[in-house]
This record gives sequence, C-alpha cells and structure tokens, in this order.
Amino acid sequence: MRLSSWLPRFGAALAALAVLLLLPAFAFRDQLPTWLEELTGETDPRQQVEGLIHLVRQRRVETADLSPSAYAGVYPFGANTFFEQEVEEWKLRRSMEMLRAAGIRWFRQQFPWDRIEPEARGRFSGPSGSTWQPFDRIMSLAEEYGLEPVVRLDLAPRWSHPDAPFRRGPPADLNDYGDFVAAVVQRYKGRVRYYQVWNEPNLFFEWGSAPNAAHYVRLLRVAYQRAKAADPQVVILSAALSPTLGTPDGLNQSDLTYLQEMYDAGARDYFDILSAQGYGLWTGPGDRRADPSQVNFSRVQLLREIMVRNGDAGKAIWLSEMGWDAVPLDFPGEALHGRVTEEQQARYTLAAFRRIQEEWPWVGVVFYWHFRKVSDEARSQEDFYFRLVDPDFTPRPVYYAVQQAASQPPGLGRGWHRPDHWALAFDGVWEGRGGHGPAGPQAPLRISRQIGSRVAFTFNGTGLTLVVGKRPMGGRLAVEVDGASLPVNRIATGSSPGAVVDTRAPGERSGIQTPVAAGLAKGPHRVVLTALDDAPVTLEGIIVVGEEATAQEGLVAAGLLAGGAVALLAASLAKAAASP
Repeated sequence: MRLSSWLPRFGAALAALAVLLLLPAFAFRDQLPTWLEELTGETDPRQQVEGLIHLVRQRRVETADLSPSAYAGVYPFGANTFFEQEVEEWKLRRSMEMLRAAGIRWFRQQFPWDRIEPEARGRFSGPSGSTWQPFDRIMSLAEEYGLEPVVRLDLAPRWSHPDAPFRRGPPADLNDYGDFVAAVVQRYKGRVRYYQVWNEPNLFFEWGSAPNAAHYVRLLRVAYQRAKAADPQVVILSAALSPTLGTPDGLNQSDLTYLQEMYDAGARDYFDILSAQGYGLWTGPGDRRADPSQVNFSRVQLLREIMVRNGDAGKAIWLSEMGWDAVPLDFPGEALHGRVTEEQQARYTLAAFRRIQEEWPWVGVVFYWHFRKVSDEARSQEDFYFRLVDPDFTPRPVYYAVQQAASQPPGLGRGWHRPDHWALAFDGVWEGRGGHGPAGPQAPLRISRQIGSRVAFTFNGTGLTLVVGKRPMGGRLAVEVDGASLPVNRIATGSSPGAVVDTRAPGERSGIQTPVAAGLAKGPHRVVLTALDDAPVTLEGIIVVGEEATAQEGLVAAGLLAGGAVALLAASLAKAAASP
C-alpha cells in the first residue's frame, strides 16, 4: 500500500484519538484557563504547558501522611502582627477585633530582645520605665479577645555582641540569650505557651554573618533548655527558614541544605514544631513542582521530606508566614517576592488554605503574612502589600478570603489525624489522655465512658479507617456515614444492627486499624460515631484514605499533553497527505 493511501486513514484515527483525549477540556473550555492556573499555579500558557510536563514527571515526595504528627490538628488560622509598634490602645483593640471577625485566633508576634533588655544584661528598664510594659499590654488584650500568641524571640541588643560588624546576629555569649529566654518565659508563664527561637537564620540579613546551622543549633539548644526549665509546659518552634536556593557568595543558604545540617548537628532534640515559610512568590498554590530547584508553595513538602528522612515525622510543621504580594504595577521598587493582583492574592490564599487542609495533614497553624503595617509610611516597602488591612483598617480582598476560609465547616483531609483534631465534635462523656496543652497533643487518644457518647466529623476522601485500642472489657462503636449505617462496600459488623466496630478482645492491644468505609466518591462525607455501651471505647486515630493529589493531577496532565501531541501529529499527517 502506498504512503499516500494510508496517511489519511492514520491521520483520521489520530484525530479521533485526539478528540477523545481533549473532549473534557473542550467541554469545559470556558473554565479551562482558570482550571489550568489552579492545576499548575501559572497564568502564562507556555508556562502552563511546562507545568503540565512537570506534573507528569513529578516524583513522589515522601511526606509520611499516614504518620500522626503532634500539634498538627490545631485550629489553623493565624496572622503575623506588629503590635509592639502601636502606641494607641484603641488601634490594638481594633486590630484584635478585626482578627477575631476574620476567624483568626492565633497571632505571631515578635518580642525583640533589644527592646526588652536594651541597655545591659539583666536591666529591663529605659527612659520611659519598664520595658515590659508594651508586651504586658499586648498579652492582657490578647487574653481579653481570646487570641493565642506565638512569641518570636530574636534581635540581640548591641551590648550582647559589641564587636560584631553587623547589628543582627546571635550574641557573643549564647547564655545571654538563654537568660533572656528564661526571663520572658518566666514572666509569661501560664499565659504564653508557644515560642519561636529566632527567624530565618539561613540568611545573612537575619544571622549577621554567613549562615552556620551548627551555630544556630547551639543557640536553639540553649533556648530550649532554659525555656523548658522555666516552664515545662512551653512548646518550642524552630526558626522558620527562608525559602531560597542560596547565593554563590555563601551569604544565603538553601533552606533544604540548612535544615539537613541542623539535623546533622542534633537539632531534633531541641524543638517541638518545625517552622517553615509558605510563600508562593511567582506562582499560585496549585504549582506542584516539589523540586529543589523551585521556590514555590510546594517547597514545604521538601522540608517535610527531610524531617521524615531524619525520623522526625511525629512533629508538625507550622507555617510562620504565608502569602502572595499584591505589589502595584506603579510601585517604584522591585517586586522581590513576586507580584499578583489583589484578586489573585485573595483567590490564592483561599486555595492555599484548602490545599493545606485537604492534602497536608502534618501542617498545623498557618500565619498569614501579615495583618497590618501600623503606618502609611510603610507603603514604600515592598512587603507592605501582603497586608490583610490597610493602616486605616480598610480591609483588602484577601481579608475576606481568609474570613471565608475560616468560616467553612472544618474537615479532615487525606492522612492520619489524631483524635484531638479541631474538626472533631465530641458529645457526651469522653476522657482525653496524654500531652499538655489546650492546642497541643493533650489527647492522643479519647475514651468514651457513657452509652450514647458521640463524635461527629466531615472528611474528604474515598475511604475511612478508625484506629482503636482493644481490651477484654472494650465497648462497641456504631458508625454512620452520610446518614446511613451501611453506605459502603467494606464495613465492620457486630451483633447490633448496622455498622459496628467492636473493641472487645482477649488481650489489650493498641493501634488496631479498622477499615469502616471504602470505595466512596471523594467527598465530603459526614460521619457520626456513637458508643453503644457504657464499656470504654478507645479512639486513637482517624485515617482518611484518598489518592495523592500529585498522582491525580499527573494523570490529567498526561491526558492533556497526549491529546495535544496527538492533535499536532494528526494535523501534520493531514498536511502531508494533502501535499502533491
């Protein structure tokens, strides 16, 4: 058969295949640009194609989603504040009112060492009297408005390193910092539980010299030991590392390299929560390029992978800063942290919170950067335009996006969740055991003590597994999913009607994984667990089953790319067949 005779037939077959592959995209062509942006984090069509190619090639990042992480299941909405710069109390009150109205319950606040102990070791006074006064006021008002602080301790005073060429950086004697940490913790004992030790030490700007992870770990160790000695109930966060590829001069170091060097220096024993930054910079939260060469929202996954590799999967990550910068086009300076419109900023922020809750069960609190700069003079600063509200308290679109995210019903995404997760609603008599804090792992397990005691929650996934303890006198737990007792294709059954998990066993065992639902549509699904006896039922965890997002998106990307490639080939064959 001659080439000219089979080319049209082959080309037609390829064209039909291309139509099949691209039919979903054609059917939803009006939504395609937005959908591609959500899928790749890019707005430019060429970069979207590059993003699709990467999705097909994306390796699996080991984030240990099926390992429980302490301090991950806390209420997630927070913001960074500059309350120490406020003079008028009404502005502090207005700020806290607006934080509460947005659904924000956490604030990350710097307690600068050089303002609290400015003149000399052990001297906490200045020309205006006690240097504690502004921070005492912040704490009193925070308690009044029901806000929980994370206190960041850094900015060494000049007296602590008089010979240092730059003002920033650690003190010459790390024990001076230890004394300061102990003084702060002792003063606010029972009022402040969470402290962050330093900020972005992998940058010259924050460390005052070339980054040195081993030196930072020595500082961290001193702070951890002195803080725990002053108040054993405190929780220590490591310094958030700046997401960067590093610079050739060595003055800025990759956060990935720095974190591994921290572990090599023994950091694992000296922090309870890992801090990270969750900036999207030039791409949206849908950018799934988790690659060391990329600085984007997904970079957090690579930090988590380093934690897992070093046996630290049992700790959560809290995002000390997250956001996108809506720098105006007429801004005279450079957009160092990317540039988005205010509409994109709001949409990206909402999508980021959604992605975290659905896909990253090891992330706890997310602190938006930032709530408000206190003066209009800050408009000359590039990072002013991250703000939720203006200095005059005018809300920006992103403020309402955070408010919308916080107003959504809480749910469990893919992965392992401890029974102290904020999305679980307990009713009746449940005993919590273990841990030590209102937002931390105070209840690694919950035990029902009364017939009719219930726990209800919503999850997004295709299946559900309960992790329970069993004992000779264990009770039974009825399971309802979406209002029915038998809605699924795999369920534990017992002597009572409907779906029942029976925790009776000859011996005492923990960590028993009991599948109660599988083969569901992705969700959301509403679950109610009810104790059928006065005998105790021990709930140790909840595992939401679902496909990893990268696998799903990779298949979609492969289909789109394959369809486009086949269409191009079919067009080329048609052109060749038409040629004389």
